[in-house]
Amino acid sequence: MKQTLKENGGLPASILWTLAIVAGISVANLYYNQPLLNMIRQDLNVSEFHTNLIAMITQIGYAIGLLFIVPLGDLFQRKKIIIINFSLLILSLLTIAMAPSINVILGASLVTGICSMVPQIFIPIASQFSRPEHKGRNVGIVVSGLLTGILASRVVSGLVGEIFGWREMYYIAAVLMLLCSVVVMKVLPDIQPNFQGKYSELMKSLFSLLKTYPQVRLYPIRAGLCFGSFLTLWSCLAFKMGQTPFHAGSNIIGMLGLCGIAGALSASLVGKYVKQVGVQRFNFIGCGLILLSWSILYTGQNSYIAIIAGIILIDIGMQCIQISNQTSLFELCPSASNRVNTIFMTTYFIGGSLGTFLAGTCWHWFGWAGVAGIGSVLATTSLLITACNREKTV
Repeated sequence: MKQTLKENGGLPASILWTLAIVAGISVANLYYNQPLLNMIRQDLNVSEFHTNLIAMITQIGYAIGLLFIVPLGDLFQRKKIIIINFSLLILSLLTIAMAPSINVILGASLVTGICSMVPQIFIPIASQFSRPEHKGRNVGIVVSGLLTGILASRVVSGLVGEIFGWREMYYIAAVLMLLCSVVVMKVLPDIQPNFQGKYSELMKSLFSLLKTYPQVRLYPIRAGLCFGSFLTLWSCLAFKMGQTPFHAGSNIIGMLGLCGIAGALSASLVGKYVKQVGVQRFNFIGCGLILLSWSILYTGQNSYIAIIAGIILIDIGMQCIQISNQTSLFELCPSASNRVNTIFMTTYFIGGSLGTFLAGTCWHWFGWAGVAGIGSVLATTSLLITACNREKTV
């Protein structure tokens, strides 16, 4: 018998961990391509710039899905939305696996990005139905699952690509989405929508939230800039590691993703202490760690130890920023949790897409120095925004 959920009434462990695990598996679709970019480039005989577009367009698609699909969770049954998106993901992943050209991959990657926004429906569920004293912790658990999926995606795709080939990774991903569909249908209860009205009215309410709450304008922008800095690293790391002195294959590049386990572990910890430390302090800490990371990544660019240290620091810094801002926003208007999350994550991934695009351009013209430079500029801009907008601890 399926369980029923009541707002602020508590989230059963079985549902919480299902949300965390499925979030990790589904978000992985966004990141399988990163260790495989060199393999795809060589197989299809295209330039690094055009190959880098795969990652950027996937992230743009994710931002589109966040903006236009996630709000539907306040209007329609969330489980139906999830199942439809998983079905489309199966088709888009199979299309990438069989793609004869870069243009087909780019089109299918856009659909993959759009439909991979499912974890951003899960996160508001964790906040809305958890007991007030457990909201931050439970959101952190789901985000930890999401981050673990991101880390595992790079490791798994790197290994699968090295052993079997990059196309096989996408066949495997399609099977995983089919399994996730079955699990969601069996475990997730029906959740009644909390918005009465038309889709057009739902979308207009996003502007009302922006107008009513200054935090809804501030928090996503500073977090998005840092996410752009974060993805600046990962969008060009495969190209950097493929050069002298590393000459690393996709398996090694994927294994570097394991260095980010510190970020995944820190997510639930940050969520637990947001109220005590304060969202603004966490932003200062996060930006400081990201800037320190870029300093190490540039000065020690030919050392595995420096690369690993930089990845660890940038992951922890990113979680200080994301979890503190995102968790604090959910408390502003619990009944509009999906729409608040839409604004946050859409801006977040626009920032990520900006970072990916700028990183590709800077890599082409200036190499690793340009990548480190643009990553530092984005993090510094976020830091200045926080410093110029002093606010009360949320």
